[in-house]
Amino acid sequence: MAGNTFGKLFAVTTFGESHGPAIGCVVDGCPPGLPLAAEDFRHDLERRATGRTRHTSARREADEVEILSGVYEGLTTGTPIALLVRNTDARSRDYDRIAAQFRPGHADYTYWQKYGIRDPRGGGRASARETTMRVAAGTIARKWLAQRHGVAVRGWLSQLGDVVPAGFDADVIEDNPFFWPHAPQVPELEAYMDALRKSGDSVGARVDVVATSLPPGWGEPVYGKLDGELAGALMSINAVKGVEIGDGFASVAQRGSAHRDPIAPEGFASNHAGGVLGGISTGQPLRCSVAFKPTSSLRLPVDSVDTDGQPVEVVTTGRHDPCVGIRAVPICEAMVALVLMDQALRHRAQCGDVGDVDPRIPARKP
Repeated sequence: MAGNTFGKLFAVTTFGESHGPAIGCVVDGCPPGLPLAAEDFRHDLERRATGRTRHTSARREADEVEILSGVYEGLTTGTPIALLVRNTDARSRDYDRIAAQFRPGHADYTYWQKYGIRDPRGGGRASARETTMRVAAGTIARKWLAQRHGVAVRGWLSQLGDVVPAGFDADVIEDNPFFWPHAPQVPELEAYMDALRKSGDSVGARVDVVATSLPPGWGEPVYGKLDGELAGALMSINAVKGVEIGDGFASVAQRGSAHRDPIAPEGFASNHAGGVLGGISTGQPLRCSVAFKPTSSLRLPVDSVDTDGQPVEVVTTGRHDPCVGIRAVPICEAMVALVLMDQALRHRAQCGDVGDVDPRIPARKP
């Protein structure tokens, strides 16, 4: 199946299905000498995993990473890194009744039209289970970016349904199951999700990601723009329906005199552009926002057709997220990190001899 590889110099190919024996990825192009061990993946995979709280799917996978190649005596060798995660808590029987039905809002019908066959177990290749390996590959990118350039990538949930943060404290994001930046609102979110789950419905969400300490110069003009590749990478995540860079769609109502970011020797006065101009990083914090649609797997009945074209009523049982955005934060972080590492290597390959160029404008704090 084409379209499973992401990146140019830092290329990631994922494989496997939601209810198959395993999922995995091959990471090609990682520079040699990066310390890497199986335990390095545990933190981010636990942040993405289901079954940790009552607000996500009850499926509980071990998500233990096996490093099959590309690492020797704890260091990457420069050869392809193969990672494998075995599925240990799949329940294919949950999908027996709807195996011949097209679930509205899912990829069932489009996969059927494209390939003439599909794996109905948990969505098969279209399942969010696939994003486990994106997060694993992103762990490698984040580690290299931090060690080589001091780049840090951090995300949070910036909207859950119609609820938005009443404040922002970066220190509390990892201390609650919602990746929410305002701790006093967590009880409100828990009540919101409990009521939503009881109703059998779902809701969408928005995730913000900021990358700091990027040097200026990353990105390729015209067809390899940094913001263009970020948008494509983030749009490739399941259930994503919109991506903004910087002020995004808010720019529509802004005047040019307000949107442009004045420059002084002391630094940029603002960051409406989100850290990218002309497809190239400015050295400012990189800002992305990602919109996730509501989960379509619901126990509420909906009209559809089956594989014979006959009308049916679809009711989806099994274990599903009432809001996929809750555990999408580490996925979005991973995709941003993968783009940044690929662009960093591409910049080094073409412009590594250019070095630092004066003047270097200080970045504005995010």
